[in-house]
Amino acid sequence: MRARNYFVGAAFALLAAGMSHSALAQDIKIGEINSYSLLPSFTEPYRKGWQIAVEEINAAGGINGKKLVVISKDDGGKPADAQTAANELVSSEGVAMLTGTFLSNIGLAVSDFANQKKVFFLAAEPLTDAVTWAKGNKYTFRLRPSNYMQAAMLVEAASKLPAKRWATIAPNYEYGQSAVAVFKKLMSEKRPDIQWVDEQWPPQGKIDAGPVVQAVAQANPEAILNVTFGPDLVKLVREGNTRGLFKGREVVSFLTGEPEYLDPLKDETPEGWIVTGYPWYSIKTPEHDAFLKAYQAKYNDYPRLGSIVGYQTIKAAAAILAKAGSTNTDKLIAAAEGISMPSPFGEITFRKIDHQSTLGAFVGKTAQKDGKGVMVDATYKKGADYLPGDAEVEKLRPKD
Repeated sequence: MRARNYFVGAAFALLAAGMSHSALAQDIKIGEINSYSLLPSFTEPYRKGWQIAVEEINAAGGINGKKLVVISKDDGGKPADAQTAANELVSSEGVAMLTGTFLSNIGLAVSDFANQKKVFFLAAEPLTDAVTWAKGNKYTFRLRPSNYMQAAMLVEAASKLPAKRWATIAPNYEYGQSAVAVFKKLMSEKRPDIQWVDEQWPPQGKIDAGPVVQAVAQANPEAILNVTFGPDLVKLVREGNTRGLFKGREVVSFLTGEPEYLDPLKDETPEGWIVTGYPWYSIKTPEHDAFLKAYQAKYNDYPRLGSIVGYQTIKAAAAILAKAGSTNTDKLIAAAEGISMPSPFGEITFRKIDHQSTLGAFVGKTAQKDGKGVMVDATYKKGADYLPGDAEVEKLRPKD
């Protein structure tokens, strides 16, 4: 009798295990990698954004009836660790695709992994143009507007300034180098009369703002291009305000209008800088209103740009998976090329020729309100209007 009960119990255990495995097989898993411990001001809102997206997708029936599961890993801001995380997600977790990354050098490292291992990769945040052009590959797509796109938006305003003598300040790694190079190229094409009188390249995350500010002041520019962000930006602004660097000079600045970088400046926020950013408080569209309402209801907080990026990254991944009707990499690529979808900023498309999305950015000016930094006079710039045509892209991007 005991033996009979044992075998019956074992049979039920095996059946339950089989059912559990079957249930797990119904999940679609996405691997997500980001620099959570290194850059929490951006990545924590980013995580909150993608978590809302996962909840919305599953509440609406998942992906073709299957539950979406995101497995997230921290790369610690190190390209090698990002590649290790990517390998674990693919080989051990069996994810259908990889998403995420923040720093440009890490985005390129994961893109290279995806190319070697033939895995679909949707880059969320890395901005270097190399992701979709010089080092682009068939497996890599990008959501955020690139350095080229944001530079073109800023140059549209900067080229109208009377300033002829320009200096640049940027972090000395892939993102900063790429941003400066493309801004200088586009600006010089529109304004061949300008001079580039100084370049400062502080290490990312380790700026010594005093000597940087002093060096720029000695070059006596009429305008400054700034590409620093995060704690480096706070230090630069504080030292620049103390030494009067910005007085009487125009400043054009990548990313500074994003709340995660503008908020820490508080009453030290310089006024009148031309910036890209995210004025969540002044965007009045049905798509953004719906996102804002959901975000505030869940977190009792306002979104940062990272929140938008995280949210739309997973929404885009789900749309690609749903269209493909498969987790096969080649089918995912075919589904992603040319796909259009809604976003909190309006409809976007992932271009077939270079896998760059047409998500745009807001351009405006910095100001202070009630002791806080805000972005005013902001206008949304559609990404599609600031991308080169097919013939130019074919020169920039290697053949698959």
